[in-house]
Amino acid sequence: MHGRHDHLHASVASAQGIGHNHEHPEAVQWQTPHLPHDHAHEAHANNEHQDLDLVEKAFVQAFAGASDPTSFLRLAGVVFEGTNSDGERLTLLRVEQSQSTDIGSVTPHLGGESYRYDPMPAKLISRRDHLGFVYFDGVQVVTLGLQEAKALNRIHSS
Repeated sequence: MHGRHDHLHASVASAQGIGHNHEHPEAVQWQTPHLPHDHAHEAHANNEHQDLDLVEKAFVQAFAGASDPTSFLRLAGVVFEGTNSDGERLTLLRVEQSQSTDIGSVTPHLGGESYRYDPMPAKLISRRDHLGFVYFDGVQVVTLGLQEAKALNRIHSS
């Protein structure tokens, strides 16, 4: 039996934020790198993209093992030849993947003339995957993120 439980939602929903019996029209960020689990999530200015880090992580993992990278990119909706919002033509040259590992931190001393270095303990070490789509715009190379590469206006070859 639910009892009076259902009457509490209207009064405490704003204080509790995301939780039990609340509908959410946008994607919810289930994990945020570099923040403790009990960290209060603030509203993002651009809710449409708040789970992009998880999408890119999944892309990096799957792309590395793809037997046919070109077909994988097509399935993922990455544009090979397209135009950006300024009408510039971009052609895909390569996909770049890299990983960085934070193993130390620096803290500036008062006045900023010197700093203190501290190696991080194992539980604070973080690893991040980086993903870039390198396009040629006719003059120079331009690196886009996954969402930007998918948002290009596709040029249909005849």
